[in-house]
Amino acid sequence: MVRSLGEKLEVIEKGGVTDAHPVPLLFVHGAWHAAWCWDEHFLGYFADRGYHAAALSFRGHGGSVTSQPLRSCSIADYVADVRSAADRLPRNPVLIGHSMGGLVVQKYLESRATPAAVLMCSMPPQGYLQSGLRWMRRHPWHFTKIALTGRSLPYVSTPELARERFFSTHTPASSVAECATRLQEESARSGVDGLFVRPRPQRVTTALLVLGANDDGAVTREEVCATARAYRTEAEFFPDMGHNMMLETEWAAVAERIHTWLGTRGL
Repeated sequence: MVRSLGEKLEVIEKGGVTDAHPVPLLFVHGAWHAAWCWDEHFLGYFADRGYHAAALSFRGHGGSVTSQPLRSCSIADYVADVRSAADRLPRNPVLIGHSMGGLVVQKYLESRATPAAVLMCSMPPQGYLQSGLRWMRRHPWHFTKIALTGRSLPYVSTPELARERFFSTHTPASSVAECATRLQEESARSGVDGLFVRPRPQRVTTALLVLGANDDGAVTREEVCATARAYRTEAEFFPDMGHNMMLETEWAAVAERIHTWLGTRGL
């Protein structure tokens, strides 16, 4: 089911809470993506196992509208979107954030505890600086044009560039190409925020599962480990998998790990 919150936010929902899994799940996407990336596999997987699984699209993404130019949407705006979606679920949800969505979840958790949270290939508490520097070294001309125009979509949305950033070398070309066609422009403001808006892990009391991918083209193993240390846990990594863990060929292994971890917490 796709619904709109206040005629603003797209939320895709599947399943319903059960006695086995009474707490809903709210999935939070990363840059250039929308709720569709969770709907491909994860929402159905968790709905089939008795969860109420929901994924939102940030304002200006997917089917969500925005009253301001997309380029000016901030990380704080995206945190507000998560709060709006969470408030309309029947219970305080578990949050699952990917990439930039992981950064948004970290900021959300500073002021609101949840039953649990999962960070998948999340941007670290240190922000986007190192990721941006790596991008600049690999593609200096791309980075210059992004800085001049505020438009980043052309530099992630070809099959070649999408694979480099989001997928492993083992991912079928058809899967990479399909994802590339669905990517959309991202807010320039959110990218700048990622350099300066830092999560404060000392304020977070929620238990976190931190997952990474060995072939991630956006977030390094060291950054995933730094995120785990900041939240007093250990990172877990999946081999032969790229940044878009929920769309990779072996996505079910990631979903199963989350399902098992939630089960150990009675969720």
